[in-house]
Amino acid sequence: MRHYDLVILGAGSGNMLLNEELGHLRTAIVEPDRFGGTCLNRGCIPSKMFVLTADAAENARAAKRLGVHASVAPVDWKTVRDRVFSRIDPLHGSAVDYRRKNDVDVYTEEAHFIAPKVVQVGDEQITADTFVVAVGSRPAVPDIPGLDTVHYHTSDTIMRIDDLPTSMIVLGGGFIAAEFGHVFGAFGTDVTIVQRGPRLLMTEDEQVSARFTELASRRHHVFLGAQATLVQPHGGGVAVTVKARHGKQVLKADMLLVCTGRRPNTDRLQARAGGLELDEHGHIAADNAYRTSVPGVWALGDAANHFQLKHMANAETRLVRHNILHPQDVRTLTNKVAPHAVFTSPQIASVGLTEQHARRKGIDYRVSVRAYADTAYGWALEDTTSFVKILADPAERRILGAHIIGPQAATLIQPLIQAMTMGLTADQVGRDVLYIHPALTEVVEQALLAL
Repeated sequence: MRHYDLVILGAGSGNMLLNEELGHLRTAIVEPDRFGGTCLNRGCIPSKMFVLTADAAENARAAKRLGVHASVAPVDWKTVRDRVFSRIDPLHGSAVDYRRKNDVDVYTEEAHFIAPKVVQVGDEQITADTFVVAVGSRPAVPDIPGLDTVHYHTSDTIMRIDDLPTSMIVLGGGFIAAEFGHVFGAFGTDVTIVQRGPRLLMTEDEQVSARFTELASRRHHVFLGAQATLVQPHGGGVAVTVKARHGKQVLKADMLLVCTGRRPNTDRLQARAGGLELDEHGHIAADNAYRTSVPGVWALGDAANHFQLKHMANAETRLVRHNILHPQDVRTLTNKVAPHAVFTSPQIASVGLTEQHARRKGIDYRVSVRAYADTAYGWALEDTTSFVKILADPAERRILGAHIIGPQAATLIQPLIQAMTMGLTADQVGRDVLYIHPALTEVVEQALLAL
């Protein structure tokens, strides 16, 4: 049994934990898949490289509204795919080599707890004074009759296919479905989305969700309030029986993409055998300092929370590193503002309370909605569907939430995130800050001034 000062389980955000400050510790890192985790290999980074290409194709087709008559030849899928993964794939080997050259033991086999602070890795058992659990998550696959009889894809595999399908059925209406629907739709695939809820992107502010559903329905075949009840092979593709509002219908396509959520990898880790408490969804229970139920064991990222956001995992990594090094000065993640963006078309960004959550919790608020079309840059874009929505406390004037749907949404929301984090009021950010004219940021300014 080999003993370490520090063992890190998972080399996604877990790999970022290691820096020169921890160089004095005898360290091991366990990663049975690829260094970089979901974000680098199967998530944020490759998907956004595909999204950027999809945006280019979509913008070219839409340029005629500006008087530019352009067309898009068939998208060269293999060139697009290979550009992405020729950049990404070599990083795994270089990361492993770098860690080993710097005296970090790297284990590449599956690991699981056999007792508190004792892990089985292949034929070896390892222990440590300190463990950091950062094993991430994976796609959740629903139990649909016949699904095991067809070849289907998840977000883990869809970006590496060899050929662009003519048609695709997407099960799910969340952010992964929205992003890949945009990508394949822009590349020329006939996309059908099957969503159990009454709208797409149900966790977004209801006004944003409704607008996105309206716009997505113009691009794709969208079935709402629909449930897949049977999957069967059909020729070289699939047939999906869908039960919807108006009865059953059989949908057919070349390819099936399942985007129905994600689940933490704590079951593969056998976290309970390690004495770790889990919540009802299988996430490791941790406090605001990311300490678990076992002293000396920390947890972060998708294994420990429901955010599934890389920027949250990055912040947690910095926090856990500090707490390992300074046990007498343990910090907590006091910033509860967790922004996110959906890189679909149109782009969506959100932070804080939605209007429906404010109503449900009985929180008093005022709301301002401002259309891109009300600004000079919105005129230039010929934009008629995008808007900024801000909620504020009527007494204290604090910003409670902000929601944007439209071009550059993920960038436009940043000053509102900073205002919420720093405790600035809507008046301060609206009146006391100069916004460049005629930049698109004026739509944020106008929404704030309207409050």
